Amino acid sequence: MAAMSAFESLRIRFSDQYEAYARWWRPAEPRGAVLYLHGIQSHGLWFEASARRLADAGFAVLLPDRRGSGRNDAERGHLPSARRLLTDLSECLNEMHVRTGFTRFHLVGVSWGGKLALAMFRDQPARIAGISLVAPGLFSRVDLPLAQKIRVVWSAVTRSAALFPIPLQDPALFTANPRWQAFIHRDNLSLRLVTSAFLRASRRLNHDALAVAKMTEHCPLRLFLAEHDRIIDNHETREFVRSL
Repeated sequence: MAAMSAFESLRIRFSDQYEAYARWWRPAEPRGAVLYLHGIQSHGLWFEASARRLADAGFAVLLPDRRGSGRNDAERGHLPSARRLLTDLSECLNEMHVRTGFTRFHLVGVSWGGKLALAMFRDQPARIAGISLVAPGLFSRVDLPLAQKIRVVWSAVTRSAALFPIPLQDPALFTANPRWQAFIHRDNLSLRLVTSAFLRASRRLNHDALAVAKMTEHCPLRLFLAEHDRIIDNHETREFVRSL
């Protein structure tokens, strides 16, 4: 199959009228469809190469920038709720259905997007054909300082739009490769701050992701871990996946 070098840029309008940017690859005769979910700080540009490889392998791929991140300037760093984000993903699957005719889809979730993928499976298992987790953010070795956690809880009552720094400001946490460290350092589209509402939604999604252990529905699950990961607790992640 010839390499597919180009993608189509889309604007997906969600049911609350928020418009999100997305990248779309579609082979002539796709053998499956993938919804690709990026991490908390990253965005679609970070994963164009791997999405293109999936497209070269015959999969249609939708790689959206999560609302409030990447090329989406509106409500930067904000999520109204976990439910709203899961609705966004459901509407992304609807978009893929219209464009491909498929009714079941594969999810690729990187880092924070990994727990989002599992939460989506818990929410709509009948629509998910398989899940690939890449260093999923289920058990993190990096957390907010205690004083900041207290401010987050307080702002949840008084000011849900208050912004807090993501505790991943050092590019070396993501990679030991100097080239990619420089890329992350100068990336103006990376998300550095999130609202307290975002952090509450993230906590809820983590709960939903771990709750898949209680489900009777199953689907193929692939786990990829980085050998020297400084963000994700690989041992806890392995033990959780083995328990499923």
